[in-house]
Amino acid sequence: MLAANAPRATPEQLSTLAPLAGLAPERLQELSEVAVMERARRGSDPMKERQAQGRSVFLLQGELLLVFEEGGTLVVVGGSPDTCQALNRRKERLGRTKAITDVDLLAIDDEVLDILATWDQVAASGEVEGSEMARAVRSDSRLISGVFSVGNLRTGVFAQLPAAHIDQLLQRFERVKAARGDAVIKEGDEGDYYYVVDSGRFQVERLVGGAKVVLAELKSGDAFGEEALVSEAKRNATVLALADGELLRLAKKDFVELLRDPLLKRVGFEEATERVKEGALWLDVRYPSEYQYDRLPGAINVPLAEVRNMFAVLDRSKEYVAYCQSGRRSAAAAFLFAQRGFKVMVLDGGLWAAQNRP
Repeated sequence: MLAANAPRATPEQLSTLAPLAGLAPERLQELSEVAVMERARRGSDPMKERQAQGRSVFLLQGELLLVFEEGGTLVVVGGSPDTCQALNRRKERLGRTKAITDVDLLAIDDEVLDILATWDQVAASGEVEGSEMARAVRSDSRLISGVFSVGNLRTGVFAQLPAAHIDQLLQRFERVKAARGDAVIKEGDEGDYYYVVDSGRFQVERLVGGAKVVLAELKSGDAFGEEALVSEAKRNATVLALADGELLRLAKKDFVELLRDPLLKRVGFEEATERVKEGALWLDVRYPSEYQYDRLPGAINVPLAEVRNMFAVLDRSKEYVAYCQSGRRSAAAAFLFAQRGFKVMVLDGGLWAAQNRP
């Protein structure tokens, strides 16, 4: 039986594993903090319940007998060439295993491995090897622990990005400094850039009835500025630097091409209705006064300004179809949700298009 009381794997141990051999030391250090290392006792079958958990399992220390489904056995020793690959990802399918000694196993989510391999290999490719951002993604500890951390690559703004666009992003993002008190964007201005916080703290505020209302505080890995770019509207809030920090910014044209369009899925009313019949939920992102007047049956009201407050409330396993009057606000809301890993489509053309359909 596995016990979760073994020590953490070291970056040096991780570097000996085939899928991780090319990763930078900083990335290996980060991975060592999220990987699961467990100990199995002599005589147990440590792989019995770990064959189909969506994780790759490696033997780090000890001796393990592998018994294959189609016949044959093999004794493997932690640290040897036979254990550079995951035990449950071998060509020969495992039937059972037996720990000859106490063994230390390391389990890493397959999704995490794939994400890291994708970003690391793209960043190392010939096209972007001269890019400052590409070098940073591979070896800058500040970015690895922040914007491009495993957590953010898995559930943040870049999580659903097509791999083909990663190299372009790494070339077009630029890093800019922000001093304490700087207004990075101002309410009422035209949208020009999309921002991701690298370091520092930033405050989002808006004027309501002449009074300043603080809406949110942003930290490393958080993004802002997308609403005006997605909905083609003016900035609806001001973002101030609460401390010295650095931002990654992307020009509007590049944002639309590389982030907005790939992340937004638009559907017509008929397809949206079918999706709802199959279990999706309507998401009305208009003001409550609009929602009360002509909402769609069963719709949940999440005004655009409240979207960030709903990340911890809505069920991520559900599918949603966002709508407003024209499709502008719902596109902005859908993008905000997509950045956090939600499956949210946009009703193309909004209620106006639905009401005017043949």
